[in-house]
Amino acid sequence: MTVRGLFETHLTVADLQRSVTFYRDVVGLSVALELPERGAAFLWIGGAGKAMLGLWSIGSAPMAMQLHVAFDMSLRDVLSAPERLRAHETQPLSFFGEPADEPSLIAWMPAAAIYFRDPDGHMLEYLAMLEGPSQPELGIVPWSQRPV
Repeated sequence: MTVRGLFETHLTVADLQRSVTFYRDVVGLSVALELPERGAAFLWIGGAGKAMLGLWSIGSAPMAMQLHVAFDMSLRDVLSAPERLRAHETQPLSFFGEPADEPSLIAWMPAAAIYFRDPDGHMLEYLAMLEGPSQPELGIVPWSQRPV
């Protein structure tokens, strides 16, 4: 398996809207998705699908996230990652932090992703951006439930 680069990182913020405004207007990132009901926003770095910054209101991050790093991988590597992780005695996880045998489809991006924790408990992710349009109405589902 080959990590091609860093795809995303996430920050907890005290004021979500203030931070979105800062990263949009000062840093120059474009807003990919805002989820005020979840206290989250995502901004593209270098254009749509290149890299991403996630912003989370304090206390709103999933899986009690302390630190989260996503690595850009090929789809083939993401699909084979659960087996490889288990071979290294590492539990593959779904987007929702539950044990998983397959990646999650994050339809709004769209991307395939598998999660796991490092020895210190930090949440890591292997992610592959997918061709095709964003389909936010599909939500986040197991890879086997993706529309074909």
